[in-house]
Amino acid sequence: MNSNINTLRNLRNIGVIAHVDAGKTTTTERILFYTGENHRIGDVNDGNTAMDFDPQERQRGITIHSAATTVHWQGTQINLIDTPGHIDFNIEVKRSLRVLDGAVVVFDGVAGVEPQTETNWRLADEYRVPRIAFVNKLDRMGADFGRVVTSMQERLGARALPLQLPIGAEGDFRGVVDLLSMQALIWDRDDAAEPPRVAEIPAELLSAAQAARTRLVEAVVERDDALLDAWLRGEQPSVDALRAGLRAATIAGEIVPVLAGSAFRNRGVEPLLDAVVALLPRPGEAPGAAAADGPLSALAFKLTADDHGAMVFVRVYSGRLKRGDSVFNASTGKAERVSRLYEIHADQRVERDELVAGDIAGVVGLKDTLTGHTLASAKDAPLLESIAVPEAVIDVAIEPRSQADAAALSKGLGVLVREDPSLRLRQDADSGQTLLSGMGELQLEVTVEKLRSRFGVEVAVGRPQVAYRETIAGTAEVRHLHRKQSGGPGQFAELTLRVAPLPRGSGIRFENTVVGGAIPREFIPAVEAGVRKAALSGPLAGYPLVDFEATLLDGSHHVRDSSALAFELAAATALREAVLKASPRVLEPVMAVEVITPADYLGDVIGDLLRRRGQVHGQDARGNAVVVSAEVPLEQMFGYIGHLRAISSGRAQFTMQLGHYAEAPTRAALAA
Repeated sequence: MNSNINTLRNLRNIGVIAHVDAGKTTTTERILFYTGENHRIGDVNDGNTAMDFDPQERQRGITIHSAATTVHWQGTQINLIDTPGHIDFNIEVKRSLRVLDGAVVVFDGVAGVEPQTETNWRLADEYRVPRIAFVNKLDRMGADFGRVVTSMQERLGARALPLQLPIGAEGDFRGVVDLLSMQALIWDRDDAAEPPRVAEIPAELLSAAQAARTRLVEAVVERDDALLDAWLRGEQPSVDALRAGLRAATIAGEIVPVLAGSAFRNRGVEPLLDAVVALLPRPGEAPGAAAADGPLSALAFKLTADDHGAMVFVRVYSGRLKRGDSVFNASTGKAERVSRLYEIHADQRVERDELVAGDIAGVVGLKDTLTGHTLASAKDAPLLESIAVPEAVIDVAIEPRSQADAAALSKGLGVLVREDPSLRLRQDADSGQTLLSGMGELQLEVTVEKLRSRFGVEVAVGRPQVAYRETIAGTAEVRHLHRKQSGGPGQFAELTLRVAPLPRGSGIRFENTVVGGAIPREFIPAVEAGVRKAALSGPLAGYPLVDFEATLLDGSHHVRDSSALAFELAAATALREAVLKASPRVLEPVMAVEVITPADYLGDVIGDLLRRRGQVHGQDARGNAVVVSAEVPLEQMFGYIGHLRAISSGRAQFTMQLGHYAEAPTRAALAA
């Protein structure tokens, strides 16, 4: 497909992202209503939203899965993904941002920048996703539009520029000043069917609006020589020229336009949709976008399974994908066949005959395609950038309540781990128990509930445990001989292995420096496989071994008795021996914790965090509350919410996410 034609397609692929409870799903429900996709407005509290259609989402009142839908506004097709705000489901945000061209970031007008907003913002930076901000809940007590914009500038380092100013505050919030047209938009009632009334800017806001518009104009004209020359000559740029300049600056990531509203009260959503169409990029316009012409290249970013089989969500970057096509999974080298294509509308599907560059849709028929795989027209096609999977920090032991459920449990866990790559499964080397690992207690609770509701399996679940890791602090070298000569073919493998520490978060690196055929080339992959398998269960306490480099230095083989298996076994034993000589350490997850508490309880909150081996890094005022930032070992945070409520008369709340892994007090970790 000609890339020029594709760039002109009137299409926007956008996501809605936010911290939990910022009003993200409520905003999305209003978008569905205003675009005519829904004829009634769903409500999170009533459990009848279109995008949170999973029974657990409706029961818990939160988004768990990213949900896709297609809407139309002003002749533009908008593929919209509503993402979760809770840190436990951050993989959903990651894989959505990876395939989107733009994002609407929703901020709570009272809380401003919250921890998960910050995490999601950094992800959007990483994937170079242009975004606009929507400051929501401006009708709430304590809402402050200016404070939120300032917190975006200070905490996110964003060049956040208001496109609107709110008219009225808290319960009197009734409209916005549009700084481009310099008109007021007033919503006289909360009725979503009634469009805003265009009016003059209230006199008391005129001076502030003129100053804000001047800042906006200066930011736009400074990046366009022609506009800047005219501006310096005293000419006012036209609204169209300003909008075009603002669009270019937004797509380049230089400016984040900020809009105001209250989605729950149906105020500010139509201008938000206007801004999505006017300011966010078409496919092919975003920074680093691939050319749309040429052979097929598509990224699988999500997988769901039901009774009818698996559906893989893909973003097509170039070429075409037709129903019945045979394609290659460039990540595995295997051929796959496309049996059906679907445009997704939340939990509804509309069949398509063909997808073209820019499309996001569901594909049925792919057998071996997982999240992050590249689909292409050639086996050796270049791979698209994959999707990084977050660390698992918490384990639970899981087993069927009856032996009859064992097969169903195994099948159910297999499906759920394929769907969610941030879930991990492993066998405990000592107890033989199946351990399910994830990013938090809520994620594991939801997974266990899915086993019951989707697969009919009743399971016994152990108490949540910290997902410790092992690593090394020193360097060691080991020579190991593996020889077995007891009837039948013999086994022979000899090798020298050196281990050395790597920086935190590096994972496992394998190097081969053997020359001269001391170990035949065909056995080298077996050595690496032995190292990686042995690292699944470290020699110190059985936790996964991370952040080290294993270097194969030398070895020898036997013409008849050497095999891949012999070298794999030798490498596994050598690694364990070397690690025990290299100052092994246990690592624990340390969580970045943010506690919001009334000032009256500040001393008790900080004292409690310190007793939990926490380090307090800062305190900030947020309205009439105080926000405490700290780092606390996860092992100390189990059951924290109940204790926090007790010491604050139920008035404090907290959020946490993985900060980093750090060396643990060995006695506590080994006893866990």
